[in-house]
Amino acid sequence: MSNGDRADYDLAIIGGGINGTGIARDAAGRGLRVLLLEQNDLGSGTSSASTKLIHGGLRYLEKGALRLVREALTEREVLLRMAPHLIRPMRFMLPAIPGPRSPIMLRIGLFLYDWLGARKILPGARGVDLTHHVTGQPLLRKYRYGFEYSDCWGDDARLVALNALDAAERGATIRTRTRVTRAEREDVWKLILNVGGLREVATARVVVNAAGPWVGIVSETVLRMAGRPPVRLAKGSHIVVRKLFDHHSGYIFQNTDKRIVFALPFAGDFTLIGTTDENFVGSLDGVAPSAEEVLYLCRAVNEFFREPIGPEHVVWAFAGVRALHDTSNGHDAPEDVTRDYHLELDERYGTAPVLTVYGGKITTYRRLAEDALGKLSHFFHLHRGWTAKTPLPGGDFLWDAIETRVAQTLRAWPFLDEAEAWRLVRAYGTRVERVMGDAKRREDAGPWFGPLSAAEVRYLMTHEWARLSDDVLWRRSKLGLALSKAEKDALAQFMLQFSAQSSPP
Repeated sequence: MSNGDRADYDLAIIGGGINGTGIARDAAGRGLRVLLLEQNDLGSGTSSASTKLIHGGLRYLEKGALRLVREALTEREVLLRMAPHLIRPMRFMLPAIPGPRSPIMLRIGLFLYDWLGARKILPGARGVDLTHHVTGQPLLRKYRYGFEYSDCWGDDARLVALNALDAAERGATIRTRTRVTRAEREDVWKLILNVGGLREVATARVVVNAAGPWVGIVSETVLRMAGRPPVRLAKGSHIVVRKLFDHHSGYIFQNTDKRIVFALPFAGDFTLIGTTDENFVGSLDGVAPSAEEVLYLCRAVNEFFREPIGPEHVVWAFAGVRALHDTSNGHDAPEDVTRDYHLELDERYGTAPVLTVYGGKITTYRRLAEDALGKLSHFFHLHRGWTAKTPLPGGDFLWDAIETRVAQTLRAWPFLDEAEAWRLVRAYGTRVERVMGDAKRREDAGPWFGPLSAAEVRYLMTHEWARLSDDVLWRRSKLGLALSKAEKDALAQFMLQFSAQSSPP
């Protein structure tokens, strides 16, 4: 009997963030028996705490990371075509200021960015007179010239959820709120699981440690790997304020400390500002921005916007911890440690292998998944890579046809207002019909919790592993910014009742 016959699964993936769900989707689509294990909710760690950008990383050009930038830039349009509901083109304004990055340096950098970018959809960079341009209106009058260029914006947490959904529809088993407490390594892996206080066991031929900031903890205490993991934890914080401008472009500002800060349109009526970059030590439970980070971000944008903001204007703040592959023994500054991913395969004769995933960016998650399966290809008979040209659930329409989808949604469910239709299409794409069903009147989809219908909540609980109100309000959507306390309480009560009368997916 082969070890493959003895194992429940070919691949057990620890971590339900973007890397874990991306690998699960790719592997399930190639015919592997996949188990994904997430201790909390999907995307509840770093993957829902990004700056929401699908980009090459303009500042990485300064570090000479041309391969990373080229790979990420190439992926922008791949992901845009894969998920046109979650990802959209965005123009960015970079005001020119005196300092180490002169206008001529910026022009050269953006020319290189465009040249590396393999653009077929996104327009190129250009100089802009800010005194006669919409992006100049909210800026201080001293900023008279800038550069406009293209990248994409993406809904990070929904990207995670839809990769998991696609993986499940291709046969993967997705287990949220399931903690791996111990692993025994023989010719197959035996994983001891804690599911709501109950003990379960699963076996797998190969384990992938894609636990993000927990990667070192899992490596040392669960998988009991020898040696200290080469991981550096870096914290990035963001704040959200009422919208500071009335258009759909984003801003990228150069700080006096040479770091950059983004200010982006967010969730309709808000502006997202981030990020910081600090070494992180301490508990990974309940990571939050410090008062100093909030002040830093406020001061950074106050150098540019006419309307000043302070900590009292912050309506939401969040932070994520990145697990960077660091071979400098902690000597490099956090912003100098590579954002490139690193895959480390530990294989020994007679024992089951483990693949450890370090680093990575939302933008390159699909390439990371392909490379991970490439590293494991000698263990399995794999089909060819397939994800680049296969849309995620709901993304089976042209990248520039979203307005058509919104118009169709308004015709099909005329009781929705335009903002509601846009939000639903942005979240579910062509699968809005599965969410709204055959509702003819507003009451048919109710009860309603502000702009959120019970029909949508039931869909998320039945198909997308939502269990608690925070899963719905802050990860499957950003409606936590819109609902009142009474509406949030009513939602939590509804979900509790629905959970009690239904079984999980």
